Order: sequence, then structure tokens, then C-alpha cells
Amino acid sequence: MPRLRAVADAGFQAPLGTVLPAVTCTVQSTFLTGEKPTRHGIVANGWYFRDLGDVLLWRQHNALVGGEKLWHAARRVRPGYTVANVCWWYAMGADVNWTVTPRPIYYADGRKEPDCYTDPPELHDDLVGTLGPFPLFTYWGPGAGLPSSRWICRAAEKIMSDHDPDLTLVYVPHLDYDLQRYGPSAPQAAAAAAAVDGVLAPLLDAAAARGATVVALSEYGITEARRPVDVNRMLRAEGLLRVYTQDGMEYLDPWTSRAFAVADHQVAHVYVRDPADVPAVARLCAGLAGVGEVLDEAGKAAHGLDHERSGELVLVAEPDAWFTYYYWLDDARAPDFARLVEIHRKPGYDPAELFFDPAAPAAAKRRAAVALVRKKLGLRYLMSVVGLDAGAKAVRGTHGRLPAHPDDAPVVICSDRAAARPRLAATEVKDFLLGLAGLRP
Repeated sequence: MPRLRAVADAGFQAPLGTVLPAVTCTVQSTFLTGEKPTRHGIVANGWYFRDLGDVLLWRQHNALVGGEKLWHAARRVRPGYTVANVCWWYAMGADVNWTVTPRPIYYADGRKEPDCYTDPPELHDDLVGTLGPFPLFTYWGPGAGLPSSRWICRAAEKIMSDHDPDLTLVYVPHLDYDLQRYGPSAPQAAAAAAAVDGVLAPLLDAAAARGATVVALSEYGITEARRPVDVNRMLRAEGLLRVYTQDGMEYLDPWTSRAFAVADHQVAHVYVRDPADVPAVARLCAGLAGVGEVLDEAGKAAHGLDHERSGELVLVAEPDAWFTYYYWLDDARAPDFARLVEIHRKPGYDPAELFFDPAAPAAAKRRAAVALVRKKLGLRYLMSVVGLDAGAKAVRGTHGRLPAHPDDAPVVICSDRAAARPRLAATEVKDFLLGLAGLRP
């Protein structure tokens, strides 16, 4: 990555201490608030909303994030401080000046089309008119790749040129894809790094032309993965997790389950309805192959995860393992959304969505082609391309644990050598950015 390396060479690079769980929504919220999950409340990419009785991932409303945001602190010192958020998470409803975030069009007949949400609203037509529609289907799924990151970077360049924000936040997701598909030591990982470096180059040039300070942050390091861990299947076999059936398909029933897990990469929140069951559930989870730690109340507090949204227990996988959300015992009984790219209906994270079903990739691609034809004809369609156990076994990269070795840790790169330090904690990023702008309270 020569262009990013040049920023580090001119400025500095340092290890970045992340938080548990080391996942996108949690870490980005820590960067912007300076708090751990116990204070900002983002305990994972999603959790069990007890007041709704539903598992929800990838929510977008900024009001879910507690604590003082970076821009609030900045405006206390400099009223009128302006911020552009280009695809950082929990963008919607944030009181920044310019917002861009992925947001499909959900038609009443069930069709989903690529698009984005912007604020102010006129920014939408300005960006789409210049760059084309947001390439949603390369942002996630089997087709996830460089076009979405390229669009995001070009959108950021345009906003910087047209509006000159004091702070521009840009989330570039590309390195998640092939590092999870093939593993961080695979040739595809190096190719992905080189490719995104090329996409970053014009954005770095635009920042330099404005005299802006560049700060590059990674939320986590992706490590090798070999073992999917089916914690919900274990809880079901023990009679703790319950399902209900419709049209021959089984759905997780969180309302009546005594215990179930919301799986998110290498961390799983286990929700236990009756406090009296917690010790027994903890023993069962500790005995499951692939579980490295079981955090009780004291363990959660030690990691800054003692928040009401957290499960009664939090599981941390062993280094080469990660948690599936799967709860059915027979694939014939799996819900139809299990084979779709459906991040909002699955009660947990599913990296198998990055693959055309490895058990039958050619057939999956044919189904995708037929679905695209139906879509172009304006007909309803299902993009049924995701494998189940075969998809899970194909995953070669994961994250979420705290890194066991510095080589697996995230990094911070900054173009300002005068701001150099030997290490930066995720909870220090907010104050670090304020200091770079001369706005530390």
C-alpha cells in the first residue's frame, strides 16, 4: 500500500488499542465518543432489544449511541464546526452537516434497489447525478468488492471540494471482504490491500491539496479462521432455545427461549431469561469447543461491556474460531432468509453471505442470474445464493477478540509527525482528533 505507507512515512504509524468486541459499530462508536460500550451502549453490531422482543443488527439511528460525540466537544470550543459523515455507522439522525450512508429502496412489493440516504436531501441527487447510484450490491454479499469503496471515496472528495468540512469521516470497507473470504495471509488479501490503496490515492491527494491532516484508523485486525461454532444449536439441543414453525420453516423464538445467543464474529451475547439459569448456561457454554472465555457480570465489567443491552453472558471465541447464528438442526427446516443476503432478518452476523454457496457455486450463480432477470422484468425474486454449513466452513478470516499479538492489532496512521505517540487507544481517538484541530477542551 505505497500511498498509505507514504502518509505514515511523512507522519507516523502506531498500534491502536481496540475494544471488545472489536467490530465495526462498537469501535466506531468508541472512536467518536471516547467511551467503552458500558457508556455508549453499542455492545456489538446488533443485540437483543428486550423492549421489542427482537434481535436487530445494523440499525442506523445515531440516537442509539450514548455519550458526547466528537463534534459536540468541538463545537463547545468552536461554534459552527462542520462535519461530513460518509458512511461511518449510526449516521442517520446525527447532528452533523452532511451525511451519506447506504440505504436501499424497499418497495412495497418486496423488491430492494440500491440507493443511499443523504442529509441534506439535495445532496442525494448531487452525488448520484455525478457518481451514479450507490453500488449497494458491492457493499456486501457475494459481489462485495471495490466499486462501493471507490464510490464512497469519490463522494468524500466531492463533499470536501464543494463544502470544505472541518472534519470528514470516511468509512472504506474493502479490506473486510477478501480477508474474511480467504484469510489475511492469502494472496487475495494482499491484492485487496493494493487495490484499495489505489482507490485511496485521489482522496489522499484531495486532502493534501486542502492542507488537511490525514488520520487512517482500522477498527480491528482480521485473523485466520478455521472453526465455526454453533452455540445456538448447542443451546437448542439442551432444551434452552425454542423455535416456532411457519410453512415448514423454523424461526428463533426469543420470547419463550430460556437462553439464546446473538452471534457477532468472535463474540456472542447470550441472553438468559431466568437469572437462576445463568450458572448452568455458563457451564454449558464453557464446555463448547471453540469457546475461549465466558464473561459473567465481573468479566463484562472488566472489558467495559456491562451495559443493559449486553447478554447475561458474553462469549469470546478461541483465536481461530467464530460464532454462527444457526439455530436449526435440519437444513430443510432453515428459514428462507438463511440462504439470502439478508442482514436485517438474521438474528446474528453471517459471513457466509460473502460467498456463492461453496457446495454448489455454479448452481448458485445460475439462481442469481435468473433472479436478476426477474428483477429487471419488475417481478418479485429471491437471491437464494448463500450456503449454510458449507458457507460457514469456507470462511477463512474473522475478528472480534482482543488481539493476542501486536501483529494482529489495528493501527493508526497520521500525516502529522508532531502528533506522534507510541500507541493510541480507541478511547483516546476522540481526544486525539480534537487535539490535531486545536480543539481539545
